[in-house]
Amino acid sequence: MRFGATEVEKAEGAILAHATMAGEKRLRKAHRLTAGDIEDLRRAGVREVIAAVLEPGDLDEDAAAARLAALLVCDHVEARPPSTGRVNLHAREAGIFLVERGIVDAINRIDPAVTLATLEPFAAVEAGQMVATVKIIPFAVHESLLARAEAIAAERQAFSVRPFVPRKIGLVQTVLPGVKTSVLDKTARITEARLARSVSRITRELRPPHEEEAVAQAIREHASSSDMVLIFGASAVCDEDDVVPAAIRRAGGGVSRVGMPVDPGNLLVLGSLGGKPVLGVPGCARSPKLNGFDWVLDRLIAGIEVTPEGIAGMGVGGLLMEIPTRPQPREASAARASAKVWAVLLAAGQSRRMGPQNKLLATFEGKPLVRRTAEQLLASRATGTVAVLGHEAEAVSDALAGLDLRTVFNADFATGLASSLKAGIRALPPSADAALVALADMPGIAATDLDRLVAAFLAAGGRSIVRATHGGKRGNPVILPRRLFSEVEKLEGDTGARQLVESAVDIVDVELGPAASLDVDTPEALQAAGGVLGARER
Repeated sequence: MRFGATEVEKAEGAILAHATMAGEKRLRKAHRLTAGDIEDLRRAGVREVIAAVLEPGDLDEDAAAARLAALLVCDHVEARPPSTGRVNLHAREAGIFLVERGIVDAINRIDPAVTLATLEPFAAVEAGQMVATVKIIPFAVHESLLARAEAIAAERQAFSVRPFVPRKIGLVQTVLPGVKTSVLDKTARITEARLARSVSRITRELRPPHEEEAVAQAIREHASSSDMVLIFGASAVCDEDDVVPAAIRRAGGGVSRVGMPVDPGNLLVLGSLGGKPVLGVPGCARSPKLNGFDWVLDRLIAGIEVTPEGIAGMGVGGLLMEIPTRPQPREASAARASAKVWAVLLAAGQSRRMGPQNKLLATFEGKPLVRRTAEQLLASRATGTVAVLGHEAEAVSDALAGLDLRTVFNADFATGLASSLKAGIRALPPSADAALVALADMPGIAATDLDRLVAAFLAAGGRSIVRATHGGKRGNPVILPRRLFSEVEKLEGDTGARQLVESAVDIVDVELGPAASLDVDTPEALQAAGGVLGARER
């Protein structure tokens, strides 16, 4: 390939290095010049262009990237179409990414023009996530360079995705005096959420006393019907003869390692019984945050053997404590930055304390309260808005007329807030990554407040609950990540999302001031906030 200044008369078929104007016509970077382009450039007085001229034996960047990527495609990994010399490879299924570093390094040593980048070994990936990318740096490479890369890629598989296999999990949580049931319940919920990525599930839970024989009996019971046993001890393991490892041996199993060089996660116990994994889970796994237990759990669920030697090799990169979110490749980061946060406007309540009037139809500066709140949601960074109607649905719908939002009717609105929240979540599109749940009777909330909540959700990696606060006390709105949508279905009565939020560990609080706690449940509160009852005009 010849690169540099090229006379326009000799540039037909050349690839432009920079965007160039031909009169009023703009020729983009990497555009292959046609005879018509040459004529336009001459008429515009352009005498030369900076371009790449392919020579015999050269392959253009897209063709070269596509050829190399075709040899890297394997089971559970697919290649996307080439563009600007790049082909991205994506996981077909959720699982664990495995990579042969030697092959990747060998390809990258051929020439700087040919590059291959991948995720780190043993990364947990979601279906559709990018796991590797081929990039041809110049506009073209010689056939000989590509042939060398193809020969290496053809030797053996450079990488693969080992899919998760759904497992039946037996859960054991030991109990000591003073251990709160709420802590055990929360641990079970967090463990269920952790297993959701592999579509595994807890089939049974036992809560024996924190005593060797009692725990051993629980392990035996689970081992007969489960694929794996997880044990949360009421007291942290401090020795290889402590209760949990001793109970595994007493049950007839073996313990191959106590402790791992990953922090958090140091106090993991690796054992087995009858060929099935039995893990003593470190206390840090009561939180949903990444820890060493995740690394071991995911590999086992994907059918990857975890050995004492393998755990010993986890120390480099095992200091997780100071990493708020694990890094992801360019596409995954962009996905989090553009996560779709939909707003759910709860506007179905009966306003019982307001008397015969519907507070949502009270006017603030001549505008119905429900419309005022909806407009703030629509002006925010929320991708879209679903309004849940119930009590006086026709009048509330009229107050929202003309706004770009969806409405859904909750026939069970009289049973309480939970039914409206469920109706709103069910109405969200499959692409929604989270729900910003807003009460319609909060006149102090502005679009800028909502934007701060969305920004906090994205900054936290798109998986945390985000809650508005006033003076450090909980308030509204809240953002619920998609992983909690299934938990919403379990809510009943008039508690709304509070039960989910209060039982969660991974919460980001955003101080909004009085707006987070200002609602108007009584005529006096409404009047004090500047509202006027009785007027329903828009």
